[in-house]
Amino acid sequence: MIFGLFGKKNGNRRIVEKQYATLTKAARHPYLYEVLDVPDTVMGRFEMLSAILILYFRRTRKSGTSGQEIAQEIVDAFFEDVDHSIRELGVGDVGVPKRMKKFAGMFYGRLESYAVALDSNDREALAAALRRNIYPEGGEAAPTMDGLAGYLFAAEAAMTAVGEDNIGIGALTIAEPGRDGRTA
Repeated sequence: MIFGLFGKKNGNRRIVEKQYATLTKAARHPYLYEVLDVPDTVMGRFEMLSAILILYFRRTRKSGTSGQEIAQEIVDAFFEDVDHSIRELGVGDVGVPKRMKKFAGMFYGRLESYAVALDSNDREALAAALRRNIYPEGGEAAPTMDGLAGYLFAAEAAMTAVGEDNIGIGALTIAEPGRDGRTA
């Protein structure tokens, strides 16, 4: 049993790496930062990768066991990246667990608030949640995030249309923002 699980996880490695690279690339698309008002900062990139991963997580929850396993491994890879980034920013070993707990709480909090808005098809609620998270101290001067909310709804719809066979091999593509009115 142990060897079977170990072999399966290793078998997913290429799939996880491929899919995670696709998700990361989507979260770093210049349009998000140049047009949709996401700040091009460490936290802005965290916010976008979190949002894209949340959409992916929501898509794979409807998948079979292998899709859910891959999704969990991708979330694990995300937190490994966050851990690595925290260390690169100079946080010592003692402070890393506390920061990781904070980032995990942020991610899962976003998962809940974005899911409520997405499930109820409430673009205004999603835009408001994005605005609160991306611009926590922005007040009235913060962008509305309506365009980003529109893009995330379009991206989720496109992900929903992807077949299970593509999920299982890590070939889920992410709709590019700004094409075909995806941010409207």
